[in-house]
Amino acid sequence: MSKLRWIFITLIMFILYAPIIVMIVFSFNSATSTSVFDGFSFRWYQNLFQYGGDLLGALRNTLILAVLSSLISTVLGTVAAIGISKMRSTWVKSTVMSVTNIPLMNPEVVTGISMMLMFVFVGKMLNLANSVNFFTILIAHITFGLPYVILNILPRLRQTDKHLTEAAMDLGCTPIQAFFKAVLPSITPGILVGFIMAFTMSLDDFVISYFTNGTFQTLPLLIYSMTRKPMKPDVYALESIMFLLLLVLMILLNVIQSEDNKKKGARLKK
Repeated sequence: MSKLRWIFITLIMFILYAPIIVMIVFSFNSATSTSVFDGFSFRWYQNLFQYGGDLLGALRNTLILAVLSSLISTVLGTVAAIGISKMRSTWVKSTVMSVTNIPLMNPEVVTGISMMLMFVFVGKMLNLANSVNFFTILIAHITFGLPYVILNILPRLRQTDKHLTEAAMDLGCTPIQAFFKAVLPSITPGILVGFIMAFTMSLDDFVISYFTNGTFQTLPLLIYSMTRKPMKPDVYALESIMFLLLLVLMILLNVIQSEDNKKKGARLKK
């Protein structure tokens, strides 16, 4: 039974990561072939940074969008999570949580089309020349990033002592000072995890960006437009770099969660 389990796990891991491994290997291929490895070379990485202006420009746009949307999502999500945690009515709280989870469960194509229609409708009402632009795609990314932030912060708020704020205020803090000095440090791991989740979701989003971008070109949209022609090996190099970036973020996410669990265990022992 144990051998069968390991065979099954190995098969699943192979199916998941074999395409990525092939992409990384052929990003170091000296030729353009994707079936014959002619020799090891950094040719395509060098070509990417020398001549890949469109790819690097799209990558810059993607990173700007991901950072801005995740930062705004984190701030709004933190405030929303605090508001939800302070709701006394169980019915109201469950209703708000159900509404919060809709962007997670809703198909992306439905979300993308509905947001596009809303932006076009508002744009016509305001007589705007371009109904969809950078700000519309930013709003869209903030919208689907918010639930990830809220769902990562709420458990931390539930684990925080409800009397912590009162104790800080008894010691002379104002309500705002009590939050920043007493509550915020205890929910910081949840905030960081929520930020990373929102960032990674924004980084690789295609469907919602496709309907709400206007002329703002992100990397997934540019690569999609390039699939109509033979793919350049520069793309393999760029995607390999992005995979390593996301791998580092995932490792960081696991480290944060692991350290958080260790602190919880230490507190429980005390």
